[in-house]
Amino acid sequence: QVQLVESGGGLVPAGGSLRLSCVASGRAFSTYAMAWFRQAPGKEREFVGRIMWSGEYYADSVKGRFTISRDHAKNTMYLQMNSLTPEDTAVYYCAADPAPRGWKYTYWGQGTQVTVSS
Repeated sequence: QVQLVESGGGLVPAGGSLRLSCVASGRAFSTYAMAWFRQAPGKEREFVGRIMWSGEYYADSVKGRFTISRDHAKNTMYLQMNSLTPEDTAVYYCAADPAPRGWKYTYWGQGTQVTVSS
């Protein structure tokens, strides 16, 4: 079992930066694929990016602006978000899975709100 807790959300002006954290507890964190998703009001949850043994992969909408990293010693994954726009406003979720199939992940955090003001 893996528990995930996100933090770092908040209100930021357009063009600003924010770093989200996702702390994992439980076994085998270091071998799991980890990902970030987001859900804006009235919209479906969408993939943001993932990190696993093969490297990182990002959605086109955030490529070049967002960076995912992980610190195995701290059991933590990060999402560095730069050049934020109001379209990035959403609840951000981290997810983990030992072998995800597409966007299907087994473990999810509770989410953290990111609001970008224009």
